Amino acid sequence: MPRSRFGALAGWLVTLPLTLFGLLLVTFLIGRVMPIDPVIAVVGDRAPADVYARARLELGLDRPLYEQFFRYCSAILSGQFGRSVMTSRPVLEDIARFFPATLELATLATILGVALGVPAGVLAAVRQGSKTDQAIRFLTLIGHSVPIFVLGLVGLLVFYAKLDLVPGPGRINVAFDDIVTPVTGMLLIDSALQGEWEVFRDAVGHILLPAGVLAYFSLAYIARMTRAFMLEQLRQEYVTTARVKGMSERRVIWRHAFGNIAVPLITVVALSYAGLLEGSVLTETIFSWPGLGQYLTISLLNADMNAVLGATLVVGAVYLGLNLLCDLLYRVVDPRTR
Repeated sequence: MPRSRFGALAGWLVTLPLTLFGLLLVTFLIGRVMPIDPVIAVVGDRAPADVYARARLELGLDRPLYEQFFRYCSAILSGQFGRSVMTSRPVLEDIARFFPATLELATLATILGVALGVPAGVLAAVRQGSKTDQAIRFLTLIGHSVPIFVLGLVGLLVFYAKLDLVPGPGRINVAFDDIVTPVTGMLLIDSALQGEWEVFRDAVGHILLPAGVLAYFSLAYIARMTRAFMLEQLRQEYVTTARVKGMSERRVIWRHAFGNIAVPLITVVALSYAGLLEGSVLTETIFSWPGLGQYLTISLLNADMNAVLGATLVVGAVYLGLNLLCDLLYRVVDPRTR
């Protein structure tokens, strides 16, 4: 194995356990610092003192903090996230139920955001200062500045209430509940695999507006960063040299200039995707989308700390996984990092 690859592997083997440890420590401290008593969440605020004391003893909150942390790590590493007070089900089971809906929504929004945002950013950079550039910058400024809940409410008002182009909030019409057997948990994929095309069309209609709102938010960020990266590359000497040699403008832009922004652009897309996976709380609330964001919000309002910590840990693991994926993609895209 080359020394560079060995060094990268050794770096992963060192940083991965340390990052996981830090993630566990942060989620544990969140549960202890937040002004929410997990015992009251279990027994209620009117429970007798002896019931409160017994529940505190059963939860292990009477033990030293380091011992609580050790027990917490042991439970998490063995797949025991505790039981949700709100749903009375294991938290891991709840996460497996709600996370696919968020994954489906965020993935579709990211695909749309990349498909539209990258060409828009390149076009704005190539035509810097033109009306096209100004229009793209104006649209991306709106998408990046307007709060996501405002975009969602405006979208519902225009496309649902006024124009009646899309179904209302929710993931699917109640008439189609329990028709599709969950396999991946993502309704579009499961309904297509099982040939339930009527359900598929209804699911597409429901996801279009929330995914479109998130895609616009993602598109604005991706397009602005793509434009900035491309402008920097178009000023480089190798671009001028390629043009002097008679190379076609399309090849100069897409083969050379765009090829050199692939690595930072991967980071931008990954951060945008991770942000949609954990930051679509308001969108899921507005559109009544039964995803992890809505589950986390309701759990926090109900002081369900097992659910809050479990969902937070999953979000942190998603960020960690995307960072590792970025490192792998860097080595595929840029030979200099191998």
